[in-house]
Amino acid sequence: MMLLTGNDQLPEPAIVLVFRWVWRYRSELAPLYAAAAILGFACWLHASHRQWVALVLVLATVTAAVLVALGGRVLPTLAERLYAVVTVLAAGGWVTAGAVLGPFITPMSQILAAGGLVLAVPWWAHGRRRARVRVERKLEVWPEIAAAVGLAGSQVMSALVDVWGWRARLRLARGQTITDVIAKIPALESGLGTHRGAVRVYPTPDDLANRCELRVLDMDPHADAIPWPGPSVTSITQPIDFGPFEDATPCRVLFLRRHGLAGGATGGGKSGWLNVLMGNLAACEDVVIWGIDLKRGMELGPWAPCIDRLATTPEEARALLADAVAILEARAALLAERRLRVWEPTPDMPALIILIDEYAELVDEAPEAIKDADSVARRGRAVAVNLIAATQRPTQKAMGQGAVRSQMDIRVCFRVRERKDVDLILGQGMLAAGWNAHALNAPGKFLISAAEHDTPRRARAYLLTDQAVANTARWYADYRPPLDPVSAAALGTSTGEGPADPDDGPDWPDPASWRGGGRLADPGALLWAALSIAPEQGVPVADLVAATGRSHRWVNYRLRALAERGQVIQVKRGMWRVASPGSDVP
Repeated sequence: MMLLTGNDQLPEPAIVLVFRWVWRYRSELAPLYAAAAILGFACWLHASHRQWVALVLVLATVTAAVLVALGGRVLPTLAERLYAVVTVLAAGGWVTAGAVLGPFITPMSQILAAGGLVLAVPWWAHGRRRARVRVERKLEVWPEIAAAVGLAGSQVMSALVDVWGWRARLRLARGQTITDVIAKIPALESGLGTHRGAVRVYPTPDDLANRCELRVLDMDPHADAIPWPGPSVTSITQPIDFGPFEDATPCRVLFLRRHGLAGGATGGGKSGWLNVLMGNLAACEDVVIWGIDLKRGMELGPWAPCIDRLATTPEEARALLADAVAILEARAALLAERRLRVWEPTPDMPALIILIDEYAELVDEAPEAIKDADSVARRGRAVAVNLIAATQRPTQKAMGQGAVRSQMDIRVCFRVRERKDVDLILGQGMLAAGWNAHALNAPGKFLISAAEHDTPRRARAYLLTDQAVANTARWYADYRPPLDPVSAAALGTSTGEGPADPDDGPDWPDPASWRGGGRLADPGALLWAALSIAPEQGVPVADLVAATGRSHRWVNYRLRALAERGQVIQVKRGMWRVASPGSDVP
C-alpha cells in the first residue's frame, strides 16, 4: 500500500478540471453557451408554451429598439450596437420559428449552427473583449504579483478596459498607502509584463487613504502631436485648455490672479506651450500682454502684433518691470480708495500679463530688474498683474534665491535631464511623490501642478505651426485692448479714452484746427481729425497710427468704440472714415 506524505495531493477529478477549463475560457465559449441556451428555450416553448411565441418576438423587437436608442451608454461604438441588434433579432426570430416548427427539424438545427458560427466570429475578433479577458486572467494572479513587488495583502476591487489600456481599483492592505504603490511602479511594470513607463498610479475619486487606481497603457495616447484647435477662452476669467491628459480630458488651468512657472530641458516643449498660452491670451478681450524675450525676440517676436510691449534688451526689460511695479501700485491705490479687495478684469480695465522667456537670462543680463520682478510676484495677484516665467532650469540663483519661485501658483514641468530638476521646478518632494518628469519622452509632454491639478497626470500641449502662430497673431491684433486709464496715468501717458462709458467721450475740437497744421495734444482728437478729412475710400489704419502717435491696438480699440456709436464706418478691411464725411462730432 502506498502512503501519501504531507506534500502529496490527490489528483483532481476530471469533472473539476472540465468545469475549471469551461470557466476559464467562458468568454471564448460564450457563443456556444448562448446557442445552447437558445436551443433549450426553444425546446421548452415548443413542448408546452407555444402561446408565448408572439410575446418572444415582441420582446426581441423592443430590446433591439432599446439598444438602438440607448445602447450608446453601454456599447460605445456603432458597430457594437449594430452587432447587438442583429444578434437579438436573429435569436428572437429563430426561437419563434423553433417554438412553432420544432427546434430539431430540418433546417432549424442547421440554421442555428451556421448562424451561431457567423455571429461568433465578430465576438471572437473583438479587440476590447480580448483585452478584457487578458486583463482578467492577469489579475487572477494579482496576489502572487502583489507579494512579489512588496504589496502583499492588496486586492483588486474592479477593472475596466478602455481605448488606451486598462485601469483597476486597488484596496491596499493595512498600513499601505498610495505612496508605497508609487514607489513600486517599476516593480509593477515587471510583474504585470508591461512596457517601461506604462503604469500610472492615481488617488481614487473618494480620496480614501487605503485605495488607489492603477492605470496601464497598452499604447501611448500622446504618441503623435495634437494640432491646436484654436483659442478655448475669450476672457482671462476662464480656464485655458493646453492639451489633453492621457484619458482625453482637457488640461484646463485658470490664470486669473495667479503667477506661473514653466521649466524643462531644451527641446522639451516650452516654446510650444508658450504658443498655446499666447494664442489663448491673444483671444482674451480683458488682457494686456507684455513680454520679455532677451533672445532678441526669437520666441515672442512672432506674437508681437498682439503684445502691447515687448522688451528684447536688458535696458528695455528693466524699464518694463519698473513700469509694471508702478502700475500695480497705482491699481492698489485705486482699490484702497474704492475699498475693493481685488481687480476684476474687464475690456476697459484689463489684467496685465507679463511673459518672460528664459528667466535665467534676465537674472544674468539685468540683475537689477529682479527686485521689480520679485515685487510683481509678491504684490501683483490682487491687482491682476501676473508674471509667467519660462526657463530651462530654475535654480536658486536664477529664481532670486527662491523668492520669485515661491510665489508661482502654477508649475509646468517638461522633460528634464536630471531627476533633481523635478523638485526645482515643481517644488521640494515632488519627485518622491511620483512626479517623474524625467520620464517624459516626447516634446510637448508635461506635468502640471496647480490648485486644480494636484496629481501627477501627464498631458501633451497642442502644437501650433509657424503659420498658425502668424495667422492667429494677425487675426487678433486688431482686437487687443489698451491699458486702462489708471495704469496709463501711472506710466505718465494718456489713453485718450476718457470715461469708461463710450457715450461719455471727450469733447472733440474742430477738425479744422488739425487741417490748419496745429498739433493737438489729445490723441483722440487727432484720430477724429484724421478721420474727418479722409476721402470716400477711407484712410488706412497705419496712417491713423502715424497721425496719433499711438499703437495699432489703441487705434483699433478707439475705432471700434466710434463705430459702435455710429460715428465712423469701415469702408473695407483696414480702411476707415467718418460716417458722414465733413461732419464734426456731435
